[in-house]
Amino acid sequence: MNREEMKKLLPHREPMLLVDEAYLDEDGVAHGAYRVRGDEFFLRGHFPGNPIVPGVIQCEIMAQVAGLLFVERLKGHTPLYVGIDKVKFRGVIRPGDTLRVRISLQRIMGQFFFTKGESWVEDKRCASGELSFALVPGISTGE
Repeated sequence: MNREEMKKLLPHREPMLLVDEAYLDEDGVAHGAYRVRGDEFFLRGHFPGNPIVPGVIQCEIMAQVAGLLFVERLKGHTPLYVGIDKVKFRGVIRPGDTLRVRISLQRIMGQFFFTKGESWVEDKRCASGELSFALVPGISTGE
């Protein structure tokens, strides 16, 4: 799905919608991609003359792709981070790079979803970690 289709599922909008395309494969693994254009708000100060995508933004990109793993339950809910564990950053992401993400669901406990993900540019892994979310009812998502 493209950005416009993602807006029908996720509450994120520009400038915080950080997924260009995403899909759920036949094994239930979410995949996504974001091309770093160079004019993003988070690059302006990180770092002038040497723009690098911040680690927290890398985690946010993975989180947005993870939304596909619980898309059936998103209607009328907002996914909120409740944990970011064992995250490692291994590569630098710069303007012109396309960050690819793969996220799998590890377990569900009521309204809590626990995932494991990784990202890479070309064949170099950039980040990996465990992300957990709560679906908060009563707050609408998407269009």
